Order: sequence, then structure tokens, then C-alpha cells
Amino acid sequence: MRVGFDVSPLLQTRAGTARYVNGLVEELERLPGLEVSRLSFGGPGRAWALARDLAWYLALLPRQARGLDVLHCTTYRAPLAARGPTVVTVHDLAVLRSPELFTAWTRLYARTWLRPTLRAADRVIAVSEFTKREVVALAGVPEERLRVVPNAAEPVFTPDGPAAEGDYVLAVGTLEPRKNLPRLAEATERLGLELRVVGATGWGSVEVPRARWLGRLPDEDVAALYRGALCLAYPSLYEGFGIPVLEAMRCGAPVVTSAGSAMAEVADGAAELVDPLDPVSIAAGIERAIARRGELRAAGFQRARTFTWAAAAEATAAVYRELA
Repeated sequence: MRVGFDVSPLLQTRAGTARYVNGLVEELERLPGLEVSRLSFGGPGRAWALARDLAWYLALLPRQARGLDVLHCTTYRAPLAARGPTVVTVHDLAVLRSPELFTAWTRLYARTWLRPTLRAADRVIAVSEFTKREVVALAGVPEERLRVVPNAAEPVFTPDGPAAEGDYVLAVGTLEPRKNLPRLAEATERLGLELRVVGATGWGSVEVPRARWLGRLPDEDVAALYRGALCLAYPSLYEGFGIPVLEAMRCGAPVVTSAGSAMAEVADGAAELVDPLDPVSIAAGIERAIARRGELRAAGFQRARTFTWAAAAEATAAVYRELA
């Protein structure tokens, strides 16, 4: 089976979507019976991103996909009229829930092409049951065309290896409004704890003056920070999965995250859940996580074992076979 796999997100990010693309394509290429072609266009930067959205996905990619049995677009950007079966992965629909948190171009794309793109796909892969429900509710995609294939984490995230020194709470994620960093900073300040933040600059003029921002770091350094942290605090306002929660559990860090979210689904009882809109609730969750460190560490290890890129590849290949 010949599969075209969109790797163009790697030109724009090293965050969760890039981890998905890298982890999944490498395992797909190992599966017998699949011939995977990596498809991309242009380079990094906003100009190339605009060119991909307006020209490549809508006009050039359908031509490039001629002769393929399945085309897999790894974000909600995809052709509206492909020449063969198309699979689209949705990581989240935050832009439809909270458009004010995004750039003007992303909001415009969401208003014009996002829903038609998802409705045109033969199959839509959601990275969690939470995201599946969002796709049905917000994009109007029939449930029978949706499949859930969870994310995984890179092998570097294990309990074995060096641990960073100090007593600190760790936050991981791009600096953007939905990461809820100002409320988290207020919570750690209430507790008198240091907050360390790992992540690239994003949008929305997010500042965390009461935290130690470390910028974007290599995975090995992030893993060491997970191992040494009192806990990972991830009270995001909206995520489709929340890969840092899984990474932290794999490294043995207790997790504090948002109740009623995709992250609560990922943790499945192996985390302290809080109200992300309430700094007092976040602070209390951090205190509980620190007190339950041994219990949460064991539960996190057990839960994290169920997420692998090999399993994700097998489930994704099963979606391809439905269409081919």
C-alpha cells in the first residue's frame, strides 16, 4: 500500500504536532506492506506557511498525491478535493473553541476552510476521545468517520538518567494564552515554590515574570527537568491530548493538570486534577501531588506504558486499510 504522509508541520514547530509526525512516520515506515512517502513543500517561516495553506494543500498536494493509495494529512490542513482516499489528523479544535487566543490568519483559516476540510476527509483521526467529541460537535463530522489513535512519547523520556537539581515546579509548553501560565505562576507564588518554564516563545504576549523561563531545550534536558521536578503542573485551558503529561509520567514526575480535559483522559487517575481558572485550586493540587509523590509516580508509570508509537502506527495503518 502506497501512503503519502504529510511531514510539512516539521518545518514550523518542534512542539506536540512535530512529535506526532516524527514518532508516527518512523514507526509506519517499519510496518510491512506499507510504502510511505514523506510529503512536504517549502520551508520555515510565515510566508511559506501561508503558501502551503493557500497553494500546496488546496492545489499542488492533490497532484503530488496521484498514484497513492491513501493520503494522510497530519493536521487539519488538507485538500478539499483529493484524487483518492484522504485521512486527516486533528490534534485539537482550540481555534474553534477560543478563536481569540490565536493569530488573525489562523482564525481566518478556521472560519473558511477548517470545517469543509474535515467534512471532505474520508477518515478523521482524533488523538483522544475528548478531541473526537469536539470534532463531532464543532465540525459536524459524522462519528462513523472518526477513529481515535492516541499519541505517545519519545524514548528519551524515562526515569533513568540525570535529574535537575533544586525544589521546583515544572511547566512545559509554548508560551501562548491557553497554557494558563499567569495563573500557574500565581499558584506557585502562593506556595513559595520556584516555577521553571520550558517552551518556545509563541503568541499572545504571554509573560511569566514570577517564573524562570528556560526557553526551548533539547529533549535530554527536558527529561532531566521532569525527573528532578516536585511535579509537572499543566493546567492548560484547552488541549487535544497534552503530550507533556505523558512525558512527565514516563519520567516519574507527579502530574497536576486540568479537570474535565483531554489531559485528565490521558492521566486516567494518575494525576491530581484542578480547576485551571482558580489559582487556589492549582496551588492545592500541587501540594497534594507533592504529598502523593510515590503513589502518583507508580500510577503514572503504569498508565504511560499503554501509549507507544508502535501501537499508534498499527492503529493508523488499520485506518488506511479501511480505505484502500
